[in-house]
Amino acid sequence: MEDCLFCRIVRGEIPSRKVYEDDEVFAFHDIHPQRPLHLLVVPKRHIASLATVTAADEPTLGRLLAVAHQLAAENGSPDGFRVIINTGYVGGQEVGHLHAHVVGGNDPVGPMLKRI
Repeated sequence: MEDCLFCRIVRGEIPSRKVYEDDEVFAFHDIHPQRPLHLLVVPKRHIASLATVTAADEPTLGRLLAVAHQLAAENGSPDGFRVIINTGYVGGQEVGHLHAHVVGGNDPVGPMLKRI
C-alpha cells in the first residue's frame, strides 16, 4: 500500500533504526520504546493484520517469529522476551500493517494483561 506507514519504512521513504532485513521481513527499533529492548518486526509485503492472514502467509509468519527470537538474543534480551501482535481495534492495533513487538531487557517484562 502506497500510504502505509510501515510499507514506507520498509521502502526507505521514512527513516528507521533498522536492525534486520531479509527477503521477507524488516525489523527496526520502536520510536516510543516501552522496554529497554523494543523492536518491531514487520513483513515486507503488506499484510493488514493477523486477522487477514491466509495459509499462504504461513512461511512469512514463521520467518517473523524466528527473526524475533534471533533479534531478542542479539539485542540485549538473551534470557527471554515477549512477542506481542496487536490485532484490530479491540486488540489495540495502531498501524494497519501486521507487526510484532519484541520486548525485553534484563528485568521481567511483567504480567501479560492488566487484571480487570
